[in-house]
Amino acid sequence: MKKTLFITAGILLLLVFVAGALYFNAEKADQAGQLIEQNQAGLVRDYSPQLGPTAAKVRSVEFLDPACSTCKRFYPFVKDILTTHPEQTHLTLRYAPFHTHSDQVVAMLYAADKQGMHWEVLEALLASQDDWVSNHVVQPERAWAQLAGMAGMGLDLAKLQSDMASPAITQQIAQDMADVHKLNISKTPEFLVNGKPMPSFGFDQLKALIDQELASEYR
Repeated sequence: MKKTLFITAGILLLLVFVAGALYFNAEKADQAGQLIEQNQAGLVRDYSPQLGPTAAKVRSVEFLDPACSTCKRFYPFVKDILTTHPEQTHLTLRYAPFHTHSDQVVAMLYAADKQGMHWEVLEALLASQDDWVSNHVVQPERAWAQLAGMAGMGLDLAKLQSDMASPAITQQIAQDMADVHKLNISKTPEFLVNGKPMPSFGFDQLKALIDQELASEYR
């Protein structure tokens, strides 16, 4: 009898815990949604790198730090979603350089964007991330070394270096961080799908949210 009561009490405690966790996640998602709604202007900027048709049914925003190892792992997954649904999905990339000196790598990426090579440079840097990030600290000179071989692909390194130091790019990075703080983004990667945050983090959760929006009749 005592054993049965103990098991029953344990099950009830587990159910209370699960219900509490679900409520907490729902409450957190609701708060995040309200914050996003209040700061719509800071969600996407006109200089933000984008992929996919602008009229796509599903528009995702990813906050990314190029020095973030989880961002590196997510990148092929995100790209595969865009490839699988080329007419229905769109991605806007926002930079959140949280790692020490990561802002200098973001400057490289924005400078590469001026030459129409943002995505090529991003992929090269993500592929070589282990060579220029050490103990969560960016080594900018090592990141720069990864781009030397891209001169043969049309990347003008002298122009890239000059553009990196431009006031316009400095302002873009400052604006990115201001938006990150307003939207309460505290980690990368962070995804918003049609303005909705993921209820919890993971590959499957991101895919489920995108699939849900693709299936929606209201877009």
